[in-house]
Order: sequence, then C-alpha cells, then structure tokens
Amino acid sequence: MEQRAFNAAVSDLVARDPHFASVIAEYGVPPIWRREPGFATLVLLILEQQVSLASAKATFDRLAALIDVVEPEHVLTLDDGALRGIGFSRQKTRYVRVLAAAVLEGELDLEGLATLEEDEARRALIALPGIGPWTADVYLLACLGSPDVWPVGDVALQAAAQRVKGLDARPTAAELDVIGEAWRPFRSVAAQLLWHRYLGDAGRL
Repeated sequence: MEQRAFNAAVSDLVARDPHFASVIAEYGVPPIWRREPGFATLVLLILEQQVSLASAKATFDRLAALIDVVEPEHVLTLDDGALRGIGFSRQKTRYVRVLAAAVLEGELDLEGLATLEEDEARRALIALPGIGPWTADVYLLACLGSPDVWPVGDVALQAAAQRVKGLDARPTAAELDVIGEAWRPFRSVAAQLLWHRYLGDAGRL
C-alpha cells in the first residue's frame, strides 16, 4: 500500500470509528510499517515468536555475523550446535532449517507470494512448521503490503484494542476477530493505528 492509499484508509477508519480519531490526535498518523520481503525476514519473524523483539534481533544479528548474508544456503552450512550457540531454541533451529530447505527446493516460492491472493499466500506460509497464523499475517502485512490482514493473536494488538476501545479486559483472539470486522477492508491499517497507540503508550512509561 502506497502512502496516498494508506492516508486515505486512515481517513476512512477515522470517519467510521471515532476511537481512531483520538489515536491520531494524540500520536499523529503512524508510519507505514515495512519489512523487506524474503527469507531473512521470515527467519527474524520466527525468532520473534514468544520472545522480546530485542532478544530476537540480537539472535538474528549473531546469525548474520556468522554467515554475512542470511540466505537459505548459508544457514544450512551451520550445524545445530552453531545455531543453538547463538541463541536459537531447539524448535526454532528446526523451523529455520525446514524453511531454508523449502525455499531451496522450490516448495515455498517467496517471490511468488506477492502474486497470490491473501488466503493463498497465507496457506503457502503456514504449510511449513514454525510458521503459524501470526507469522504469516505479519509477513503479509509488513512485507507484501496486504491491506486487510488482521493478526488477532498479537498480544500488543489485543492490548491496544482494549485501550483504544475502552474495554474492561484485553480481548481474546476470537473477540478481536469480531471487533475487526467493522474495519474491513483496511484491517492492516487499523492494526498499524493500534500498534502506533501501543508503542506511543510504551514510550511514556
């Protein structure tokens, strides 16, 4: 999604839901959050599962220092001990190895994902172990610019929705799914507005 389309989507959401107007008034329009599509970003997303972003980035940086370029063929030159030694868990070691092999063998066509419908691209990603709905959705949103992705399992997104909507408790993934229906077809932009609020609040602590 380009900047003009993003701004138009923000305006549409603000007009439909005054809760978003308060986010814009307090924190401004969020940047379009982008990550470079490709293998390296998927590795980082796998590392980010269930740990802090800082911890995941530190492990990723150690990996990059070992092999210079985070590409499938380079990752597969490292044995399990080397990956565990720089911070990979046993599970994430397996996940990244399977991902690397899938890309090299053509089982997963990362470049081709951009040509697929969102549901098709999501299915292609979650077919691999270690890539669940959250990882797939964040990749579609941040790397492919899909406009209507809604990563309901994201804890920060749930917490921000609670604050923005004035809810008594943090919504579950199922409850957030229902809430997000009102924001179609721009749920990716709604997610970025909510994350913007979450990060803005965190910066004040």
